Amino acid sequence: MIATSITETDAKENAVRIALVAALQALVLLMFPVALSAQQQLVNDPEIYEKDHFRNECKVAAFGDDFVTRLDINNDGLMDAVVNHGVLDCDGEKGRSCDDEGCPYNFYVQVKEGGYLMIATARIYGYDFIKRFGNMVFVLKMHPRYCERTDKEPCLMTVRVRGTKFVTISRK
Repeated sequence: MIATSITETDAKENAVRIALVAALQALVLLMFPVALSAQQQLVNDPEIYEKDHFRNECKVAAFGDDFVTRLDINNDGLMDAVVNHGVLDCDGEKGRSCDDEGCPYNFYVQVKEGGYLMIATARIYGYDFIKRFGNMVFVLKMHPRYCERTDKEPCLMTVRVRGTKFVTISRK
């Protein structure tokens, strides 16, 4: 009688294990499309992409000369793009997304496979793009709180773009 009960228990445990594995596999299959959609979207041209966005958002959209700046931000030889929302005039209001912490800037890198990835959005006053130790780096002019300060002098954050990542070199 004991042997029958152990056999029944093993069969029940195996059935539970099989059901758990099947449920986990179903869960993984359901989650897979979500993981794919979480990847960054490639855009053909950031200038067209951003301008189309604001033409849909604003009744009348006007773009300043510095709306898009094309330069190689990650030192890979491909032209990337920086988009400055501060020079956008939306329905007669220039820089409406700007505040005391600056204006939104979107940073795009061009990928060898074709297209661009937006790798960062930053609210800054502006930036300088300079050569330091043989590499091009950004000196971002930001609100002092980003340097953990309470004075009025802008925080100067030096960052380098490696591949598709911003790497902070220094803050002052």
